[in-house]
Amino acid sequence: MKILLLTLVTGLGATVAMDAWGLLGKLLFGLSAPRFDWVGRWLGHMRHGRFWHIRIADAAPIRGEQALGWTAHYLIGILFAGLLPLLAGPGWLDRPTLGPALLIGVATVAAPFLIMQPAMGAGLAARHTAHPGNARWQSLLNHTVFGIGLFVSAWIAKTLTGY
Repeated sequence: MKILLLTLVTGLGATVAMDAWGLLGKLLFGLSAPRFDWVGRWLGHMRHGRFWHIRIADAAPIRGEQALGWTAHYLIGILFAGLLPLLAGPGWLDRPTLGPALLIGVATVAAPFLIMQPAMGAGLAARHTAHPGNARWQSLLNHTVFGIGLFVSAWIAKTLTGY
């Protein structure tokens, strides 16, 4: 139960950190925010057997796609946090360190590069976007912040719960 609770809090906190970074980037630097409505649209079309799109923006909207996309985003963050006790060992939650968290965070950029972007029509690692280098850099930064968020959130969860 302890591992599940700490993993849940760690995943939620890291995803919040990633979203806060995205909002800060949008406000300060005019960076584009992730489109979780498009993630919801992509997921929504899966129940009809459609997994790949030429351009997700042109796909028919799905009722509730915004909520579906944001929910999936947070559930995926929690699942990625679950990799830490699996790969670094359950003791990592007792004594969180930055290295494994940062490694997991950076590694999670593989999901958008290899799965989500190609499936939504942006190509492998966003190669079909207007500015692929910028998209890749932004994704890498977001996932690096997620990794830092894993460490900070695990440390806070450990400290506050006393586990």
